[in-house]
Amino acid sequence: MTVRNPSPTVASQADPPSKPRPQIDSENRYRLLIEAITDYAIYMLDAEGYVSSWNPGAERFKGYQAEEIIGQHFSRFYTEQERAKGVPELALATAASEGRYELEGWRVRKDGSRFWAHVIIDAIRNSKGELVGFAKITRDLTERRATEEALRRSEEQFRLLMEGVTDYAIYLLDSTGRVSSWNAGAQRIKGYEAREIIGQHFSRFYTEEDRRAGLPQRSLAIATREGRFEMEGWRVRKDGAPFWAHVIIDAIRDDQGEVIGFAKVTRDITERQQAARALDEAREALFQAQKMEAVGQLTGGIAHDFNNLLMAILGSLELLRKRLPDDPAITYLVDNAIQGAERGATLTQRMLAFARRQELKLDAVEVPALVTGMIGILERSTGPLIRLHTSFPASLPWVRTDPTQLEAALLNLTLNARDAMPNGGVITIDARVEEAAGEPGLDLAPGRYVRLRVVDSGEGMSEETLARATEPFFTTKGVGKGTGLGLSMVHGLAQQSGGALRLKSTQGHGAAVEIWLPIALDRPQRAVANDPSPAPGDIPPLKILVVDDDELVLINTVAMLEDLGHSVLAANSGQEALAALAEHPNLDLVLTDYAMPRMTGLQLIKRLHERGAKAAVILATGYAEIPEGQAENLPRIAKPFNQATLARAIAGAWRPPPAASDKGGA
Repeated sequence: MTVRNPSPTVASQADPPSKPRPQIDSENRYRLLIEAITDYAIYMLDAEGYVSSWNPGAERFKGYQAEEIIGQHFSRFYTEQERAKGVPELALATAASEGRYELEGWRVRKDGSRFWAHVIIDAIRNSKGELVGFAKITRDLTERRATEEALRRSEEQFRLLMEGVTDYAIYLLDSTGRVSSWNAGAQRIKGYEAREIIGQHFSRFYTEEDRRAGLPQRSLAIATREGRFEMEGWRVRKDGAPFWAHVIIDAIRDDQGEVIGFAKVTRDITERQQAARALDEAREALFQAQKMEAVGQLTGGIAHDFNNLLMAILGSLELLRKRLPDDPAITYLVDNAIQGAERGATLTQRMLAFARRQELKLDAVEVPALVTGMIGILERSTGPLIRLHTSFPASLPWVRTDPTQLEAALLNLTLNARDAMPNGGVITIDARVEEAAGEPGLDLAPGRYVRLRVVDSGEGMSEETLARATEPFFTTKGVGKGTGLGLSMVHGLAQQSGGALRLKSTQGHGAAVEIWLPIALDRPQRAVANDPSPAPGDIPPLKILVVDDDELVLINTVAMLEDLGHSVLAANSGQEALAALAEHPNLDLVLTDYAMPRMTGLQLIKRLHERGAKAAVILATGYAEIPEGQAENLPRIAKPFNQATLARAIAGAWRPPPAASDKGGA
């Protein structure tokens, strides 16, 4: 059987002829591989560290051609400082002893420039284990290092920035709300050092009430849902002190959008909040002052008109009582009407005191003597359940105030104290000298004052009541049981006297009302026996001109004067008064109201003096509307006045003409 070989023609049709592949032995294969690598410097050193091979990567990194560097010691790639330290020798020694050496550091190119290198040196040994050299692989990481260094610098700058900020607490929370970083501002504002607070839950900065209400958890939930949470509220420092904070919490998310933590910024705005509150309080105080000024103006005007009405009522009732038959049933009703009108006059005085328009007659007052003289009326007013106690030092300076108004103020305060002790108690009235120097609650010039107190052991006042006690028309006595002007009147008296009023009270522990009054520089002069002023009963019938624009007051005053036996002319304006004076130049006295349209009482008196009138004058006023410094030496009478007061005013203002024997010389 013959076996044929395949036909060459047939074989060529089935498979194309193959090219013979070059054969690479094992040694050449590795050499070609190393020479093809350009991103790594791969070369060999002999056992002493001299270069024995050099690949293109080494040539690219270090700048040396193979013929320039083979046979040279590899230490020339190191910096001068590292060569001085023996780093190249240490690297070979480490590789020889441990088989491998790895490090990153600065290396030097042929042109002297530096690059950051990652270096591996492996020891090469023969089959007998003898060291025959080293394989050295170097990678240029300059760009990566520059990037890492830029990142490191950026992170360092950011860290320094965060640590340098002291006006804001800036820190990180993990996803559960635990503190993971802490800046200097957080330490300053909250009081914790980093070692004390990192790892703790941020809820410890919240008040107990906010923690119970779940505010910390709710803030993180809102930041997670909306990306941001912002609010203001009370927070707590390490020492427990509260502060008003502005808080922002921002959610931090990874590349997948998952929340991995929170950035929290807190600012202490307590001072700003206090300033805003102070501004609001100042605005409220200004509004209150403006309102009180308006009420005061209104009150003064109402009191003026009311005084005129009361004067007409009181004067008419007084004259009516004198002319009625002595019938108890009738006189009782008249007396009751007079008492009602007098209560109205007292209310008017309180309104004027509140409006700071009360006519005060400032004089030197001996407080112990004044109080002692009032004991009887005070005891009758307070009743049997109240015990009165007074205490004064042996030597107490006199004070400068209006004695009549001070008596009214003490009676008012005593009745208030009585009402605060429905089951009885003790009322103490005392006084002593105090030095005013920045006393809390007192707007006083520095100096010495007499502090007069009325102290009770009653129910006391709440903080809210205490804050409003001196407000006009504020009362706790119920409808119809108090005007709410009592303390306002005392307040007005104290201020117009140059002093101040201060209230001290605690709920359930009584109250103390302090009236601070300036010390009088001079005591009043005692009346002398030869006082030229005649007694009211010694005044002869006079020719008197009465001037008032209120018809009711005018009629009433004329009636009282005529009842006293005087001859009276009436005028309802300054112009009519001047005309009457022209017809009757020999008038003995002119009694004129101050507040009149077109010509005031002061202007009328000035015109009378300009015309040479010799008549005595009395100025009547319903409240203290006369400008300060004017009419200080003029006799004055305050409305409403009764007949007895009017008679005393005439006796004080009129002087009898000199006798004929007094006109010539002896």
